[in-house]
Amino acid sequence: MSLFPRRLQAVLFDLDGVLTDTAHAHYVAWKRLADELGIPFDEAANEALKGVDRMGSLDLILARGGVTLDDAERHALAERKNAWYVAAIEDFTPADLFPGARDALEQVRGAGLKTALVSASRNAPALVDRLGIADLFDCIVDPASVAHGKPAPDIFLAAAAALGVEPAACLGVEDAPAGIAAIHAADMAALGIGDPATLAAADRVIPTISAFRLEDYHAG
Repeated sequence: MSLFPRRLQAVLFDLDGVLTDTAHAHYVAWKRLADELGIPFDEAANEALKGVDRMGSLDLILARGGVTLDDAERHALAERKNAWYVAAIEDFTPADLFPGARDALEQVRGAGLKTALVSASRNAPALVDRLGIADLFDCIVDPASVAHGKPAPDIFLAAAAALGVEPAACLGVEDAPAGIAAIHAADMAALGIGDPATLAAADRVIPTISAFRLEDYHAG
């Protein structure tokens, strides 16, 4: 029996690590902040931040260092990190899309299905403009508009509501365990992009978005 919806109506895409690579820019910015705070932080520690929103990521870093700050201090640090990240992605163009990313979106739209962007990044709208794919999404959910970030289901449920589609008729596409957990918590099927061992909870895993074939999840 297929784990995917019999009548798929929408595909919900994460951005970072699925359609383009901003992960290194995030890592460099968080690493710079952690270094300033004297908190040990490396690429292995960064794995825990994937799919997690800005404040959640900051709290994970602060917890690593046993650092406690008030809300004003936390927000100031998050804004500093974001400024470094925004500067790093200013030069992104359509050439920075992963191979097959535009094709995956066009497959979905061409089949008459709806699309949504469900990134935890508040910079996602500006970034998809630079990548030249903004017109391929029916909606972009602002993570600031939901109560809880991934792994909570809020952002995926908000996307389904904005599209007017039942969650069970949606397929979520993610590259992080927190994202896969959020998709399942929203009662949606989950397609993982990346390492099958890391994304073992996904209903299916493909190595990159270039391997996306809509017919594998949608009977048409």
